[in-house]
Amino acid sequence: MNIRSSVLGVFIAVVSVTTWAQQDFSKVEITTTKVADGIYMLEGAGGNIAVSAGADGVFLIDDQYAPLTDKIRAAVKAVDEGPIRFVLNTHWHGDHTGGNENLGESGTLIVAHDNARRQMTVGQFFEIWDRKVEPSPEGSLPVVTFSDSVTFHVNGDVIHAFHVEHAHTDGDTMVHFEQANVLHMGDVFFNGTFPFIDVYSGGSLSGTITGCNKALELVDSDTGIIPGHGPFGNRGDLVAYRDMLQQAHAAIAPMVRRGMSLEQIKAAEPLAPLVDAWGGGFINAEQFLGLVYKGMAE
Repeated sequence: MNIRSSVLGVFIAVVSVTTWAQQDFSKVEITTTKVADGIYMLEGAGGNIAVSAGADGVFLIDDQYAPLTDKIRAAVKAVDEGPIRFVLNTHWHGDHTGGNENLGESGTLIVAHDNARRQMTVGQFFEIWDRKVEPSPEGSLPVVTFSDSVTFHVNGDVIHAFHVEHAHTDGDTMVHFEQANVLHMGDVFFNGTFPFIDVYSGGSLSGTITGCNKALELVDSDTGIIPGHGPFGNRGDLVAYRDMLQQAHAAIAPMVRRGMSLEQIKAAEPLAPLVDAWGGGFINAEQFLGLVYKGMAE
């Protein structure tokens, strides 16, 4: 799967669950990549999924869309016959939580940050796409939430999940498989493209940079990094992404502080040096600039 098709899931994520029937999920294939002993990355439509497989059963990070649950179950079963015991949502968007209800009905325990659950209960309106997302069904809501961090001792690993404030949203979680040396960053990390920063749900460019720096404190040259969207990455990929975000911040923030309007900033093209390398995803430079401006101006 190329970066463009992977990031396309961001758009679908902001569409109300009532429009799922309009998406042709029958053609979606789930691909599985082993990234460490007992750890796999699943790609399909939407956010990248992590799987921890072993004697204690299956621990999932995110679960994409409800119509894909059977395909995801089949992909998981191909690497581990055990039950899916836990799903941890990295944030509230539908391309990461859409399978919650199906999995919860079969006994899977759903976990997320406090704010992720709250966002799921109230829904959201995305001005950038003029799209309203209705509140999630009761059965899809996380049943265990946390405010700062939570640790699982599963499959011989220590799985440390921790909150990152006001990054992609206000309820982001990154998950560190300490023994396997793998970090799932959720949508705090879009590998290779401009990110969608959900300023409507408390996200911000500065918080995303802080989240990347926090991740860089944990990882080394051997760490595998699963982004929310894009290909499996490493520390070098994350450094390049963080540096791009810092360059964007340094270019835009002074203009906002001087009171320039969004149209004036667009005319100055502060992101022009970044477009060739980072503009190949669903979020183009103008949309990224608009989101960053909204977050800074408010």
